[in-house]
Amino acid sequence: MTTSTSKLLEIVVITLLSTGNLAIAEEPRYEVDGHLKARALADTFPGDSIFNDLIGSTSLDVETDVRLNLSVDQGSWSFDATWQLIAGHGDRVDLSRLIPANGLSIIDSSISDDRRLMNLTDMIRDEGSARILHRLDRLAVGYASEKLIVRVGRQAMSWGNGLIFSPMDIVNPFDPTVVDTEYKAGDDMIYGQYLTANGNDIQAAHVFRRDPLSGNPDTESATSAIKYHGILGSGEIDLLIAESYGESIVGFGGNKSIGGALWRGDVVVTDTGEGNTVQLVTNLSYSWVRAGRNMSGVIEYYYNGFGQSSDRYDLPSLAQNPDLIRRLARGDVFTIGRSYLAGGVLVEMSPLWSLTPNLFVNLDDTSALLQLTTRRSLSDNSDFLAALNVPLGSSGTEFGGVSTGQGNTYFSTSLSLFAQFAWYF
Repeated sequence: MTTSTSKLLEIVVITLLSTGNLAIAEEPRYEVDGHLKARALADTFPGDSIFNDLIGSTSLDVETDVRLNLSVDQGSWSFDATWQLIAGHGDRVDLSRLIPANGLSIIDSSISDDRRLMNLTDMIRDEGSARILHRLDRLAVGYASEKLIVRVGRQAMSWGNGLIFSPMDIVNPFDPTVVDTEYKAGDDMIYGQYLTANGNDIQAAHVFRRDPLSGNPDTESATSAIKYHGILGSGEIDLLIAESYGESIVGFGGNKSIGGALWRGDVVVTDTGEGNTVQLVTNLSYSWVRAGRNMSGVIEYYYNGFGQSSDRYDLPSLAQNPDLIRRLARGDVFTIGRSYLAGGVLVEMSPLWSLTPNLFVNLDDTSALLQLTTRRSLSDNSDFLAALNVPLGSSGTEFGGVSTGQGNTYFSTSLSLFAQFAWYF
């Protein structure tokens, strides 16, 4: 554990212990809950896939995720901690060592604290086809009054009006195609929110990071941001000013009811030092009833100014776009093109069962990903979640398979299946 990690933990612990000296008469309230998730991931690969060359035409992985959440509240003060145990076995573990995760393939990177200030992840085993680790995903002290909220430590936050793509969510956003979005991985930060009398609020955060090579705190990699959220007539607006990884960011967004639908959108401008780059997202969502079933749909357009200006997606061409590569490596963006259209419809087949077809389209090369997800509640404390991913597009396109730049081989899949059982306690 680094010196900076120990220092921040010391601050967190001292702050928590000091609550007893703040004239708080209430007894602390404890809450413990969590989940056990067991999932399987299966993939098939075409003949020109580099994965086929490495492991064959199919792959199968199984994974277990145990999460234990502890919350302690005493008066205005709170403490939150979450412990995770993640164990995986299968071909993806092997492939992740052969092909580093880079946002261009199906390979899942192991959760890592290489960039986070506190190294709270410990690898228990990482050899052969097995990987087992445990970590603290939350470790934060909080204070809340009628108008002020402050939290220090490992926690998560989400900003922006994108429902699928989220350029204003500048700290650890979700991959648009991820199926299980129940928990967002935490980062080490100081977070504050001030609520005004008219219902508006100001949020601010400073995210601490360190250099993944030296392990030392790195102020150039930190993120400082402030966001104003206000009510404007029948709509809402968001204003963002931030500094992240040494780059200045400004953003504007909002939402407004239009008839029975809800329109949302964000525009984010990043000064990379070599010019301004724009990201834009706008969407329309609507709910209705048809054939006795509740339905809700969304259609969203996303423009990624960091993407390739042409549809050349081979690795040598992508290497000429370092701004994009850096963001893919950090998990800031997940797409390599510029213009996207995505949408989906959630169909409530029954009160306990929903079916959601989604489509993600790269408008530059017309490749796409069709995703069919389903969720079934099995009991009050268990459910089943599954998704089938079908790439559409020729080899060399984003969803058809990015070229490796070595002969006629591609980072391509034919079909992918995700299935998960979750039990909550």
